Amino acid sequence: MLSRILVTGGAGFIGSHLVDELLSRGYYVRVIDNLSSGSLRNIQHHMGEKNFDFVKGDLKNIDDINNSLKDIDAVFHLAANPEVRLSTTSPEIHFRENIVATFNLLEAIRRNGGVKVLVFASSSTVYGDPQIIPTPETHEIRPISVYGASKAACESLICSYAHLYGFKALSLRYANIVGPRLNHGVIYDFILKLKRNPEILEVLGDGTQKKSYLYVKDAVDATLYVFERINKTYDVYNIGNEDWITVREIAEIVAEAMGVTPRIIYSGGTPDGRGWPGDVKYMLLSIDKLKKLGWKPKYSSREAVKLTANALVREIIAGQ
Repeated sequence: MLSRILVTGGAGFIGSHLVDELLSRGYYVRVIDNLSSGSLRNIQHHMGEKNFDFVKGDLKNIDDINNSLKDIDAVFHLAANPEVRLSTTSPEIHFRENIVATFNLLEAIRRNGGVKVLVFASSSTVYGDPQIIPTPETHEIRPISVYGASKAACESLICSYAHLYGFKALSLRYANIVGPRLNHGVIYDFILKLKRNPEILEVLGDGTQKKSYLYVKDAVDATLYVFERINKTYDVYNIGNEDWITVREIAEIVAEAMGVTPRIIYSGGTPDGRGWPGDVKYMLLSIDKLKKLGWKPKYSSREAVKLTANALVREIIAGQ
């Protein structure tokens, strides 16, 4: 029985929701997080619980990793820099925070020898501009951002380490995951813009960008569903929704949640209407493999966006 879990990046958005669910299912959970993008507020309610432990540490520090891996059976590796846009201005951040951190974790797992399963939070961005929509796991890996390239590199490292050093591993390619505690991305950005000026909402790109959004509770449920059924040395699953939604529609949903009617203007972006260089304009993952395993999402993309917009408006306004 794999009962002692380490969650890297467990104070972050997805990580903290994963921690909540793992603890509710009776697992012992240790979190390691350097708090660069995560927040103690996300896990504060677990401090002092007997099955929970928090380590402020950095995966770029070998001693921090070794200390956090003591007596651990399985690792959920969510620590990473989540800002895709940084690819265009600071690619070295994704190299250090994603690739180097993952390599260090794998080396520590190899040397410590106790970990039986590693679950990696990968991304739909590994596919780049897909030739097939919905995009299956068998699609060619052709990232168009350094962020996507870093996730693809991590997948390759994890696959090789799993086969060489005797543990099982999963790479989960997430769509856009949204929900309470989210602190980046289009919904969050729109709310901050409308808070500053409720009369005008600037949208990067032409607004026709269309992507799949999955509510965080669905994402966590799918993650644990696959984890508890792992039977291969290495496997890959898309974690996403069955539908998608445009940026223009998201802008309208956020404005409604804010109770405002701004003039929406489209600016910046790229000549073909992307929000920024390296942005994937159309993304809808195939989740047929996940559905064949017996799982399907509870909330549509529109429902996920609406739930998130309402939750973040409450969080951000309350945090004034």
